[in-house]
Amino acid sequence: MPLNFPIYSPVQQIIHPFFAAHEVEVFIKRDDMIHPFISGNKWRKLKLHIAKLKSLKINTVVTFGGAWSNHLLATAAAGAQFQIKTHAFVRGEEISNAVLALCKLFGMTLHFVDRSSYKDKLALFNANFSGTKALFIDEGGRSDEGVEGCESIIEELTDTYTDIFVAAGTGTTAAGILQAINKKALSTTLHCVPVLKAGDFIKNDIGKWGIDTEHLKLHSEYHFGGYAKTKPELLQFVKEFVSTTGIMIEPTYTGKMMYALFDQIKTGKIQAGGKILAIHTGGLTGFLGMYEKFDNLAPVSTL
Repeated sequence: MPLNFPIYSPVQQIIHPFFAAHEVEVFIKRDDMIHPFISGNKWRKLKLHIAKLKSLKINTVVTFGGAWSNHLLATAAAGAQFQIKTHAFVRGEEISNAVLALCKLFGMTLHFVDRSSYKDKLALFNANFSGTKALFIDEGGRSDEGVEGCESIIEELTDTYTDIFVAAGTGTTAAGILQAINKKALSTTLHCVPVLKAGDFIKNDIGKWGIDTEHLKLHSEYHFGGYAKTKPELLQFVKEFVSTTGIMIEPTYTGKMMYALFDQIKTGKIQAGGKILAIHTGGLTGFLGMYEKFDNLAPVSTL
């Protein structure tokens, strides 16, 4: 069923001396502009679940995530938008932070669970919601519906690109983009940047969806220590990028993706004449958990 949720995700060119010097054009698809809280790939991964809920007259969602999860916040905000009850199992000890406070403000019920129990999400769901009319949504929105929803990123484009860059946590967004690239028979290379250690599994997981990975390049060297980990050179890069472009990125996802894009150009992996699209996957509230790290940065030049 159609959902009354207008999408605004323009593509804009990033004007920067670095790109001019290397004779490439770089554009960014601003999925961060879709919604302040249901932003980026989070809405794309949720929208088919919400349509399914409405069609089946189910009114409860149960999902999973860490204490700073953009997915939890997006689910909570979407629940308020579409009058759906939302529950989340939060990994780790009970804490309070800005993101979880927003989740509660949007009406989400939080269930904190130890890390061992969290590993078996279906067991948690069945133990607490068996026999109820509730829909299970995996961590980060990982699902067939999420993959299909992310195909629309490519479907909305009015131009073609030699290369597309996207950050990856579960790989769902990359899978959807790659599926759409294949369906349209584009020659575009998709550069997937895992934001966690040992991210090479993402390519295998995308293959398990039956998606041809010929046009996929995985760059697993830009995790900066692991998920939600960072280093001074990444923080400095984010600071310089934001201050010179006016486009907000953060260190957990979009910062690592954009750092990889610059580095691939700088090292000659992407040659002159390239026309590149970066996918802004939103999640800007992640900055709230790291803002203090930007104080007193060493003068490291990364751009």
